[in-house]
Amino acid sequence: MKLIIGLGNPGDDYISTRHNLGFMALDHLASKWGVHLSVQSKMKAEIAATMYRGETIILAKPQTFMNLSGRAVDKIIKYYKLSPDDIWVISDDLDLDFGTVRLRVGGSSGGHNGLKDIIEQIGEDFVRIRIGIKNDKSGVVPTEKFVLERFSKAEQSKIESVIDSSVELIEKSLIDGPSHTSQSI
Repeated sequence: MKLIIGLGNPGDDYISTRHNLGFMALDHLASKWGVHLSVQSKMKAEIAATMYRGETIILAKPQTFMNLSGRAVDKIIKYYKLSPDDIWVISDDLDLDFGTVRLRVGGSSGGHNGLKDIIEQIGEDFVRIRIGIKNDKSGVVPTEKFVLERFSKAEQSKIESVIDSSVELIEKSLIDGPSHTSQSI
């Protein structure tokens, strides 16, 4: 059994913002697999269970806001009796150029508060699918503001390809096993 978590912030104000790229990728994966997520208030997340290539996969979007994502993740893994190596987390990454997707096991939060909270709750031995959001404005605009902005017009024209690439990497890694890999659009 695997748990794939997309990180983001709940609510209409955050739809299509850079920090919600994890939600966007998870929604795309759920749609591709024909799965509908529903709110599970006890676990503070939207959740769905499905089968992929004979393995049970739980899809989840924490509804605790980004900086408290670990609280929902902890509740979900305790409910399903999962270990950290069964956990896959999709998040935006300000250190990666826009269009770069990187998968790796373990490591630090890299300054990402959602990942930081998950690490504090369950440790760092989980799979991370990091989707780059860095562009010419990052570093000029304060980080807190930049990650909550909507994508530029140029990024909007490529975001679907970036999300498709992320989902393809996840599916391939579910079959072949997670290994450190990176690709760019």
